[in-house]
Amino acid sequence: MQSPNEGPGGAGLINDARELLNPETLAALMQTGVSWGVTAIGALAVLVIGLWIAGNFRKATQAAVNRAPNLDATLANFFGSIVYYLVVAFVIIAVLSMFGIQTTGLAALIGAAGLAIGLALQGTLGHVASGVMLLAFRPFRIGDWVEVAGQSGSVREINLFTTELASADNKKIIVPNGDVYGTSIVNYSAYPTRRVDFVMGISYGDDIDAAMASLNAVIDAEPRALADPARQVVVGELGDSSVNIIVRVWVKTPDYWGVKFDLTKAFKQRFDADGITIPFPVRTIYTQAAA
Repeated sequence: MQSPNEGPGGAGLINDARELLNPETLAALMQTGVSWGVTAIGALAVLVIGLWIAGNFRKATQAAVNRAPNLDATLANFFGSIVYYLVVAFVIIAVLSMFGIQTTGLAALIGAAGLAIGLALQGTLGHVASGVMLLAFRPFRIGDWVEVAGQSGSVREINLFTTELASADNKKIIVPNGDVYGTSIVNYSAYPTRRVDFVMGISYGDDIDAAMASLNAVIDAEPRALADPARQVVVGELGDSSVNIIVRVWVKTPDYWGVKFDLTKAFKQRFDADGITIPFPVRTIYTQAAA
């Protein structure tokens, strides 16, 4: 009976085993294994060190942004994340190149994928870019009363995508940052003082100087009215049915609405006490008798 190792197939196995146990082959295999092991250890070291460097770069970026007085903590995290992932991407490419993998095609593929994602998310990315600009240049801050994109309210939150407002009756308003930064922004809280304007109409039969003196007396009694800038009490126009006196009073910004409401009431009460008439609109109707 023929032994399994005596046939053609068995001889081939024996030859393969002898070739494998050949000292030169073993040395070559060992050298290859050592080379791959060294490469793997080096790649692991590069990966660990690279991740450590990326983390430090992120912390350094966040610290640098936080030191800037006009930048927000949200913006610091955003820039820190960008730096971190950029460094990680370079580290991964370096690790792959250590194993002989061609990274040129990979970089092109990543670039193409990034371009496709950017085109698909261009609206969202536009809001992010607007959020970065809002956080960087600070046209308004938390608590400011603003008018943006056709909405007005107190600013509650500014993030990378949206700005949250609270209306006068405490409704929550969410405005995309692209709409905020792409339109005019009116910030009523930006400056420490504001001007309160009134138009007080009196009858043509009333004494103008007496009416202006009454208005000045009311303003003198208002402690929140500022002396500098100076007030204005002037005749603005001669209207159809009244002489319109323009009153302009400067106040501290937080006092604006309180002064406006209180002075409106006080002006009316003083006119009543001094006998100065605020005319009603009058319409004259002419009728023609039938022939």
